[in-house]
Amino acid sequence: MAQTPYEFTRRDVSFRSGETFCSAWLYLPVGVERPPVVVLGHGLGAVREMRLDAYSERFAGAGIATLAFTYRYFGDSGGAPRQLMSVRRQLADWDAALAFVKAHPDVDGGRVAIWGSSFGGGHAIQVASRHPELVAAISQCPFTDGFESAAALGMRGSLRITPVVMRDLAARLFGRPPVMVPIAALPGQPALMNAHDALPGYLALMPKGLAFVNRVAARVIPEIVGYRPGRRAARVKPPILFCVSRTDTVTPPERTIAMAGRAPRGEIKLYDCGHFDFYLGEHFERAVSDQTTFLTRHLFAQPVSTLKG
Repeated sequence: MAQTPYEFTRRDVSFRSGETFCSAWLYLPVGVERPPVVVLGHGLGAVREMRLDAYSERFAGAGIATLAFTYRYFGDSGGAPRQLMSVRRQLADWDAALAFVKAHPDVDGGRVAIWGSSFGGGHAIQVASRHPELVAAISQCPFTDGFESAAALGMRGSLRITPVVMRDLAARLFGRPPVMVPIAALPGQPALMNAHDALPGYLALMPKGLAFVNRVAARVIPEIVGYRPGRRAARVKPPILFCVSRTDTVTPPERTIAMAGRAPRGEIKLYDCGHFDFYLGEHFERAVSDQTTFLTRHLFAQPVSTLKG
């Protein structure tokens, strides 16, 4: 007989990262003393309101606490200028989130997992590779190779964005406000993503009453192209689950599957859905069910920690 899902509470919390703070939700299952905890981080330009609550609710219902956070410079997290994206700073946000849960008295800091999606899925690989103490990791539709993703944009699209990047780099040099580029656009229009399902996909994740801020500082583009977190998969010591779309238009699946196969304790699950389909409907149900099973298997196999942080 299936276990009745736990009830849970959600707290608005924040933690320090760099010069400012990240806003987050802390989900706690009711009746579970010092539960294991999963840290959740989203994709490129996304905030936690874009369906991280849905995943958190399912994990909390299985008796697992979660911390779903928004990166600095986005949403209701701190930092200026706004919409400033940086791989280095986002990885520092992940480290700060892990430090927060490891020291939190209401969760078991010795049973910690991470979950990342899209660009955050790439971060999950990178973070897991340098945090061997993690019990488990999940990388959903992960960004694994910036060069491969840039190639998917096409040469014409890349050339149309280049002048904007140069203007923003000059703006940074002279202390002027950032020059922005769209995160998602319709096919043929310059943006970080212009696949047919990119803009509709982002908009579908927005809850009622919250507008999608569809821009980031263009200076991040060279950093994205050079970011290849999939190469770190071979160094990931904890068990890691890769949830990969067979028809992904944003993160080429062939490269992702090849890199994921190098993880010593990796598991790969393939899905017949698009990059943005993981968050909604039947595809969400299948993915979150697989992920909950994976987390339960590893987090509850670990003894309850006696450490307070």
